[in-house]
Amino acid sequence: MIGIKNVVAIVCGGGPAPGINAVISAVTSEAHRHGWDVLGMYDGFSRLARGEKNYIRLDFSNVSRIHLTGGCILKMSRFNPTKKESDLRTVVETLTELGVTHLVTIGGDDTAYSSTAVSEYARKVGRTINVVHVPKTIDNDLPLPEGVPTFGFETARAFATTEIQNLMEDARTTNNRWYFTIAMGRTAGHLALGMGRSAGAALTIIPEEFPQDRIRLQQVVDIITGSIVKRRLVGKNYGVAVIAEGVIEKISEEDFKALGEIVLDEHGHIRYSELDFGEILKQQVLAEVKKLGIKIAVVDKEIGYELRCTAPIAYDIDYARNLGYEAMQFLFRGDSGALITIQDNQAVPMRFEDIRDPETGKTKVRKVNINSVHYKIARGFMMRIEKGDLDDPGLANAFKMEPKEFHQRYGYLFGEEPSEEPSVEQ
Repeated sequence: MIGIKNVVAIVCGGGPAPGINAVISAVTSEAHRHGWDVLGMYDGFSRLARGEKNYIRLDFSNVSRIHLTGGCILKMSRFNPTKKESDLRTVVETLTELGVTHLVTIGGDDTAYSSTAVSEYARKVGRTINVVHVPKTIDNDLPLPEGVPTFGFETARAFATTEIQNLMEDARTTNNRWYFTIAMGRTAGHLALGMGRSAGAALTIIPEEFPQDRIRLQQVVDIITGSIVKRRLVGKNYGVAVIAEGVIEKISEEDFKALGEIVLDEHGHIRYSELDFGEILKQQVLAEVKKLGIKIAVVDKEIGYELRCTAPIAYDIDYARNLGYEAMQFLFRGDSGALITIQDNQAVPMRFEDIRDPETGKTKVRKVNINSVHYKIARGFMMRIEKGDLDDPGLANAFKMEPKEFHQRYGYLFGEEPSEEPSVEQ
């Protein structure tokens, strides 16, 4: 056992996000200023749950410049120690044997839950490990107040914006080309909306814009086709559409099953991770525009993993270091059991119990507020069929329809009863 009074361990869970090393650096520097020892635990909770004491002793010499770098010097793991009590017990025992008195976790909602579970189990067995969590995700979907991002999001948005801009320029230069970009974000559309808005994408589709639990695949196809046709009418037969990957879970399983080539789990449900959503949209939209005599090339591309380990921008460097600093102030006060946020330039701890959904027991998810000015402005910059277009004879003509027929066909996009149920091409 390490023979000092206060030892803080740092554990990083989930996937990478720009700024993690800045948090590690700030925690280490502030802890050492107060005479605390710091252990950086490798590979999240996974090695701890096996009783492995795999760590690095952190001090000024090995963290002084890491705030400028991407990735995570401690590496990461999605291992969840709360699924088995034996794993949780081993984690607590291993930390205790190392003399750990305090724990800083950096991660998303699962890691936050694991953090509090470790602290509660430690108390259960007569130990004290005070914990604090620093929220991280490029998806920006943790339940912080509106307008307060998770660290890493702004860097991911900036990097993705450059990618979208490059794709838009390629589409313009080659003409007759569209890119369908599937953006990371399974539960919320913050990243897709952020990159689409900043880059000036022709269209961004997020799951929050569909209030119903399930939609038809054809609805997404119709939205994209409408954007293609409207841009073509103003002389732009090219563009980039950004689609949040969370949209895929809104679509009726029957539509995917009708297309074949799906993988089912043991309960007969589709494994969405096995679906090539971009390719599916590509083929369906190409079939739709072919009916209208429009010739385009479509390239589908996923954007997500390349955003996670890029070096943080200045905003996230400062933001993440501030969070690391305030996490240690929280522990210095003898407090435990909260995640650290910065609101109105003040550190505000948010208690784990306040961010947990009482029905599911899981951390709440922050969705895009589609009634916000932020979303309405983003929507206004898009080129897509809007309700006012339903009575546009020029647009109806581009769809090779009479105005009344066009209104009846596409009115369902705005809550009107369809003349017939749109169905996926087979």
